Amino acid sequence: MTAEAIETGPRTGSDTSAAAADGRPLRIALLTYKGNPFCGGQGVYVRHLGRELARLGHSVEVIGAQPYPVLDEGVPLTELPSLDLYRQPDPFRTPKRGEYRDWIDAAEVATMWTGGFPEPLTFSLRARRHLAARRGQFDVIHDNQTLGYGLLADLGAPLVTTIHHPITVDRQLELDAAGSRRRRASVRRWYAFTRMQKRVARRLPSVLTVSGSSKQEIVDHLGVRQDRIHVVHIGADTDLWSPDPSVAEVPGRIVTTSSADVPLKGLVHLVEALAKLRTENPQAHLVVVGKRAEDGPVAQAIERYGLQDAVRFVKGISDAELVDLVRSAEVACVPSLYEGFSLPAAEA
Repeated sequence: MTAEAIETGPRTGSDTSAAAADGRPLRIALLTYKGNPFCGGQGVYVRHLGRELARLGHSVEVIGAQPYPVLDEGVPLTELPSLDLYRQPDPFRTPKRGEYRDWIDAAEVATMWTGGFPEPLTFSLRARRHLAARRGQFDVIHDNQTLGYGLLADLGAPLVTTIHHPITVDRQLELDAAGSRRRRASVRRWYAFTRMQKRVARRLPSVLTVSGSSKQEIVDHLGVRQDRIHVVHIGADTDLWSPDPSVAEVPGRIVTTSSADVPLKGLVHLVEALAKLRTENPQAHLVVVGKRAEDGPVAQAIERYGLQDAVRFVKGISDAELVDLVRSAEVACVPSLYEGFSLPAAEA
């Protein structure tokens, strides 16, 4: 916990300054508005951070929305459900009347109907209400890049947030890739929540980030003061991520991780490179850890270059299976156009 969070956090009967200063274990609420457990940095980060904080002796409770993270033993999950509007197989669904619980649900649907992405805001409002009802139960609240208006309220404990990188970078890359005025308007509407995140970030007493480059991007894009940003690098578990000669290397195998078919992740460029590579090395093939998109630039590129048998997607695999998959590769590739900190690169 950083000094700024302690000094500017609300004063309650829980004596949070003493909890941080005298070495006693902290009671930590770890917030994540989206926690995909198998791909995507947020779910992986929350799982590993929660586990390691618990190993240090702290009491960690993850409070999250769908898709819920899968957590290690000793780290409980409190579900704070959204309407899960983007779930498969019916993304952008309209909920039935009986699913609405309150005005936050109505706001979530209305934002989706008008082309926006509501989850950072609506999760923060639900989290504010949940934490207010549990005042005094936590010593610190750690937000994982929600950056919603609800977090600006008195939450009953000091707040620190992790910003992996500004989502404004994603927004600009999607705008650059947009092929029409209509598509650019759609991208701007979808990323309208980044205006909120910029306002919230500037008002936070303390921000954690994962690399020096991310720190500079947060300063440049979000306007957060440098002295409020603290770099805490992400680590790879070298007991797990280590060479094993008993795992055979598969000729021509390339492995990558991709959480979404979006310009930021650069997967379409890797597929195009694979097509060229196979003219010289027909054994070359790609294994993608992530969900196959039925449509979109990646799916179109796979079909255009006739790579249906050369690109395989896997999801829901265990840590041990993922490690062995990377061990079996000749090349591990991170095709992203931008990353705040590439954990897959460090692990590989």
